Formats: sequence, C-alpha cells, structure tokens
Amino acid sequence: MAVIEVNRLHKVFRTKTKEPGLRGSVQALLRPTYSELTAVKGISFAVEEGELLAFIGPNGAGKSTTIKMLTGILNPTGGTAKVLGLVPWESRLQLAYNIGTVFGQKSQLWYHLPAIDSFRLLGSIYEIDSREYSRRVGEVVELFELEDFIKTPVRKLSLGQRMRCEIAASILHRPKVIFLDEPTIGLDLVAKLKIRELIKRLNEEEKTTIFLTSHDAGDIEQLCKRVIVINHGDIILDAPTSYLRHNYLTTKIVNVKFSAPCPELSLSNVEILKHTDKGVKFRVDTKVKSIEGVLTELFAQVDTEDISVEEPGMEVVIRDIYGRAAEVGEQDAVG
Repeated sequence: MAVIEVNRLHKVFRTKTKEPGLRGSVQALLRPTYSELTAVKGISFAVEEGELLAFIGPNGAGKSTTIKMLTGILNPTGGTAKVLGLVPWESRLQLAYNIGTVFGQKSQLWYHLPAIDSFRLLGSIYEIDSREYSRRVGEVVELFELEDFIKTPVRKLSLGQRMRCEIAASILHRPKVIFLDEPTIGLDLVAKLKIRELIKRLNEEEKTTIFLTSHDAGDIEQLCKRVIVINHGDIILDAPTSYLRHNYLTTKIVNVKFSAPCPELSLSNVEILKHTDKGVKFRVDTKVKSIEGVLTELFAQVDTEDISVEEPGMEVVIRDIYGRAAEVGEQDAVG
C-alpha cells in the first residue's frame, strides 16, 4: 500500500522584480513585474509502506521544495499529493501527528537545554499520555543509545550525538512516515556509520517508512533499495539502488597510509593518483576490478597503517546520469 502518492506535482516561485532607485520603486508599486522560477516540474511517484527511499539530487534540484510540499509547509502550484491519505497542505496539523521530520541543518532541540527537556516539550505538543511518554522515551533512549548524554545540554554534544537525539525526537510520537533531509551532513565516518545503523534499525524494527535525502553516496548504497534522482525539478531516474550502484557508483578513490616506506608499488587495473614513501592514492573502477582484489594485491607488497575509501560525490553521479539521459534523448531525436 502506498503511503506517499505524488501526481504531477508542480511548484513555481513568483518573485516581484524591481529596478534600482526611486523610479524603480514607484514602478514596482504601480505596475509590478514578476520573475518565475520553476522548482518542481510535474513529478509523479509513489512510496510504499515500510519502504526506505533515497530522494537525491544536487543543490537546487527541487528536493527540499518537494519535502516541504509533502509535509504541508508549501502549497504546490499544481498537481496533487497524498501522505497517509491526507493532502499535506490541506491537513497539515492532522498530518503532523503521523509524520516526523529531521533537517540536518535545522534543529528541533533547545540548544541550551538537555535533549530530555526537549523530549518533554515534544511529548506535550504531540499530546502523548504521561505513561506512554515514559515508555516511549525509554524505547528511543535504548534504540539510539542516548543514556550517556540525554541529560547533557545540546550545545555540549558532538554533531553525531546531536543527530541521534534529533532523530529520536522525531519519532517520539510513533510516526508512520519520517522525512530525513541530510541526516549525516557534516558527520565524521564513525558518526555516519552509527546514524546509518540507527536509520536501518528504525526502518526494520519499527516498520517506519523513510524518505531520505542525502549527498552522501554511502548513505544511499548502504540504506536504500530504491532511489529517485531529481535534477532541475525533473525526475531523471527512478530505479533500484542496485542499478545505480552497478552503473554509476563504480569509481572509488582509495587512500592508503603505509606502515613503512614503500618506494616501489605495482597495482594492475588502477589509476595511481599520488604515490609517496608514506602512502598511495589511486582510483579504481569496480566494474573492472574489485576493491578486495586491489587490496589483496596491495597487502602482498606493503604493510599498511590506514586505508580509506572515498565515494564519488553525488554531484558527479547526478551529472553522469543527466549526461547519459541527454545522450539517449539526442539519439531518440535523431532516430
């Protein structure tokens, strides 16, 4: 059963323009002119109950505008949408009791207070019974492992700890759908892995439908089974994550730090980007050779101290997808 249904959703932002000076101000008052920006161009898709969907695209692609319409913050210019059977912009208050939202750069926690105090406030806002509230707080504290810092002022928490509290706060009222906008932005690798683990548990253990946006390819690869790519307000790809992984996420950058100097190194089917006595940086296409195969070859030649693997930037992936879509369009036009 679809819990999110979007049909030809369209959003145009209309802004009044004004020439400089007094004359421009008078003209804008008497005969105003407007500029229009189409942020979302008639997109359609559905999200099934219990699905963990990646909704991705570069900055300015229309991701945040879409989320704001689906959560009732913005009214569309045209088209329709339903979330849990409700039209978001017509039933925003009713919908708020059944959805959760987390925006990576906007906090719902009081900065100078412990997270537990923000939880109490949210419990009151969502009209959660005191007995149910106590039980639910116990559940989220255990699920997100918050015990050690739940009573620490939010300002003193690390970014990773704060994000765990943010997501916990967003599910206190047991929402059926949660919108996560850049939940791992700015986090170090360890914190990212923890947040991904918690998101996966939330989806699997609580059966929560999750609508995820991220610029981090690792988030998408490790969490989602389906991905929608939006660019310039249009959906340019709606496919299983396995398709994205096989066709667009094959290039990896590997950084290796040696335990001892290694002036000579021979690796087949990789592009060496930088090689010093202290380490090596190389690019590998996993369609040609697996990371495991490269590392096996590497370990046979040198002792390593540290290894990290960089994913391609999401902007690069989007550009590749968009470029291939444009090529197909040109070929169809010629044919």
